[in-house]
Amino acid sequence: MDAGNSQQATPLDFAVARQRLVERLSGPDRNIKNRRVLDAMATVPRHEFVPEPLRKFAYLDEPLPIGYYQSISQPYIVAFMTEQLDPKPSDRVLEIGTGSGYQAAVLSQLVAEVYTIEIIEPLAKRAEADLRRLGYLNVKVLTGDGYKGWPEHAPFDSIIVTCAPDHVPQPLIEQLKDDGRMIIPVGTLGDQQLYLLRKHGTKIEQQAVLPVAFVPMTGGPQDR
Repeated sequence: MDAGNSQQATPLDFAVARQRLVERLSGPDRNIKNRRVLDAMATVPRHEFVPEPLRKFAYLDEPLPIGYYQSISQPYIVAFMTEQLDPKPSDRVLEIGTGSGYQAAVLSQLVAEVYTIEIIEPLAKRAEADLRRLGYLNVKVLTGDGYKGWPEHAPFDSIIVTCAPDHVPQPLIEQLKDDGRMIIPVGTLGDQQLYLLRKHGTKIEQQAVLPVAFVPMTGGPQDR
């Protein structure tokens, strides 16, 4: 798709661009191997989750602004984080940081239920409307402080965090099932690592898997 001719873009143009993106994600420079994840990325229309003036850029492998100083994550990061969770069709997943709703839509194709929390109310409402409009009906959206998780629906098979706290929130650890996985960026801007956590009883196994740059987590214990 020609980025300079977005007004003439057709569904076919977007589909072709999306397929090219998925081919890149599965290629040697990105190396995403999970076929189910790649199929979900090939199915979910990322252009529907970005502001209309930016839709011509939707299938570039880069983040895009969505308003309120937030962004939709780079497709590679979405695919990588999703793959790290090793999602199963029966899973119930908690997402912290709904943003545009795109990550939740990808997850919805892979698991039974997605619970997603967004602290910025206008973003939460817009994401919820877009998810419903596009038919992702196994996603539940909550406006609230993601640091606290969603205890009413815990425990979760896995948790994905798309904003960076300076430490792993204890409520999220408590809401993760035994043998569950959490993927979370931790640190300050310019010094963040993506961590994969595995919970084994009272023991948490933690592994740094990728340097990243996410918006900081707002909310937290100071706001209780």
